[in-house]
Amino acid sequence: MLQHADLKKTGLKNTLPRLKVLNIFENNKDKHLSAEDIFKIMLKTDEGIGLATIYRVLTQFEQSGILLRHHFESDKAVFELNQKDHHDHIVCLQCGYITEFVDDEIEKKTKNDC
Repeated sequence: MLQHADLKKTGLKNTLPRLKVLNIFENNKDKHLSAEDIFKIMLKTDEGIGLATIYRVLTQFEQSGILLRHHFESDKAVFELNQKDHHDHIVCLQCGYITEFVDDEIEKKTKNDC
């Protein structure tokens, strides 16, 4: 887990929007969240942080390696905390639910020996 003090090590200051977004990811580790998802969570808690600010923070976190961005079956980007471990994703084509998994057999079959 990335501690708030570690945010400075990435070159980013501990601003309120960054801390709020980071806190949401730390409390939703099993989810892949879009900017809109984060905005809705913040609306429920009356945070008052705008969608444009959330997009800016997500981009900064991706560039600093805190988050990973994914584009699955839709044009909507979703983000997850960068846990530095390899895993794959299964995405439900009907509802969009995302499940993470690791499978050694799949890794062997997809490894490129070139």
